[in-house]
Amino acid sequence: MEFKDALLDDPAALAAGDPQSMLEAIASSGAQVRRGLLWGVDNQELLSAIEREGRPRAVIICGMGGSAVAGDVVCALASGFAPVPVSTFRGYGLPAWVGPLDVVITISCSGETEETLLAFDEANRRGARVIAVGSDGSSLAKRATQASAVFVAVDPGGRAPRANLWALTVPLILIAKALKVVNVTTAQLEQAADVLDQECVTSGPSALFDENPAKNFAYFLAGTLPLVWGTSALTGVAASRCAAQLAENADYPCIHGELSEPNHNQVVMLDGPFAAMSNDADLFADPSDGGPSNVKLSLVLLRDVIENPQITKRAKACVDLATERGVFVHEISLADGTRSDSFIAFAQVVVRLDFATTYLALGLGINPSDIAPITSLKDRIAP
Repeated sequence: MEFKDALLDDPAALAAGDPQSMLEAIASSGAQVRRGLLWGVDNQELLSAIEREGRPRAVIICGMGGSAVAGDVVCALASGFAPVPVSTFRGYGLPAWVGPLDVVITISCSGETEETLLAFDEANRRGARVIAVGSDGSSLAKRATQASAVFVAVDPGGRAPRANLWALTVPLILIAKALKVVNVTTAQLEQAADVLDQECVTSGPSALFDENPAKNFAYFLAGTLPLVWGTSALTGVAASRCAAQLAENADYPCIHGELSEPNHNQVVMLDGPFAAMSNDADLFADPSDGGPSNVKLSLVLLRDVIENPQITKRAKACVDLATERGVFVHEISLADGTRSDSFIAFAQVVVRLDFATTYLALGLGINPSDIAPITSLKDRIAP
């Protein structure tokens, strides 16, 4: 399938290929953060009540798909701060250890996700402190009302769940802060909103290809099988998010990981058949001229502004190994000398990747909002 990069600078072509306005939804990222902050102001009494109940034995965030990514963000933020376990759970039911001393946060943008509804029921049955996040009027909202549980209403704004990352993440961060498991400040969230706004200009559809990092990254990805590795807990979440966005937006495969784990398994692919195709390829060939017969491995490193020194050494070694084998390498680093906040850099990375995966879809002639296989699968398992 040919990647038509010229379409990315054609407003009419973008509009025709994106009838559900995924690009516009991504551009609302900064506004989503601000609405989340306003929710915090309007619900200060609720947050104070959560704080007064004290820190739990553990926090488990239950969700699926794009909604669960908000939980992943909180887990990454908590990993270097929280004195109690904070984890994300994807699936049916709950781990056996969850009980009355724990907080269970069930999150579903639609409020109708099967697994999340069952997790809510099970948490309530076990007597855990339950907090639900989802759309007003949904099945999750009704369950929360019936159980007298805390419910946080999120307005999807007509956007796909995966395009509501920040609408879900900010209230979740504020709840986690009340539970004393993260230490993100209001000032950081306000700055993140500003950075997201700026990135939506830099990587948005109005910015031409030559000066648009997201369009260039989409061009880099086209025709390759990407290994996307983060260099920290947060950029590991960004790598996972990138793989999910490539799948849902562009119907495109990706292998993701967080260093140093890929150095113990995935790195061997640099000597595999797809890497060999890269090594045999014409270095001056158009990287977007890909297809099943000549797909080639690529390596993408998502660099944090603050890294463990050993991870920094490993990242450099990975680049060297890939380059020596003719594997295309792309590093995304936002350490520009003025930004030292990993969370804010993470926000910028994520929105750039969101744009890039959408541009890849559009360049390949794919509607980034079409998720027909998911719908078909749901129909097949419906009662």
